[in-house]
Amino acid sequence: MESIECTRGCPKTSKINEGLVKDDFTPSKLGTKEYWDDAYQRELQTFKDIGDVGEIWFGEESMDRVLRWMEKEEIPEDAAILDIGTGNGVLLVELAKSGYTNLTGIDYSAASVKLARSVLQREYFSNVEVKEVDFLRCSGELSGFDVCIDKGTFDAISLNPENTEDGKACYIQSLRGALKEEGLFIITSCNWTKEQLLQMFSQGFDFVKELPTPRFQFGGKTGNSVTAIIFKRRH
Repeated sequence: MESIECTRGCPKTSKINEGLVKDDFTPSKLGTKEYWDDAYQRELQTFKDIGDVGEIWFGEESMDRVLRWMEKEEIPEDAAILDIGTGNGVLLVELAKSGYTNLTGIDYSAASVKLARSVLQREYFSNVEVKEVDFLRCSGELSGFDVCIDKGTFDAISLNPENTEDGKACYIQSLRGALKEEGLFIITSCNWTKEQLLQMFSQGFDFVKELPTPRFQFGGKTGNSVTAIIFKRRH
């Protein structure tokens, strides 16, 4: 298994931090590596036992939404695409089924990487690259991607009990490094609103589009259960 240990970190005080939204989230085990290591180890065992790939983060519609937009925008099939926090690798499978040929998935959980590789191999897409990488510590180590996709990883970082603000700043710095100029970033979040995401990614990224997501009404107000935003990396 390939594991990338990155030595470049993020400065604890930077202009990136100034643009971040302060949150009132309660720290959660969902933001810890230990939680995801345990979760994916269980899912890996379940996959070995009965072939179940496990939970699809935000459901299949969240993947279909992204794929429909990519098809509509005619993203080239050979575009370099990075799945940040690939989990069980199901998004990579769907991208490959849609004809995309230059795919990379990363996750900091070794069990996730094993699971994703197993799922991809079962679907005969073993040529898709999956790496064990801590995205927060890899500024400058990943580069040249046309599209980066995040479906819940930034949310988990936001729930980390330790150094949450630094973690978000490191994420944005790593994202800048991973994307080509004018590369696209597609993020789906259940923790952050459109306005909050626009503020947090305002330094270095331009807003392109908000994708329609399920809406609900409560107490006379209307909201979205998840937010899906497209950004473009600024020159």
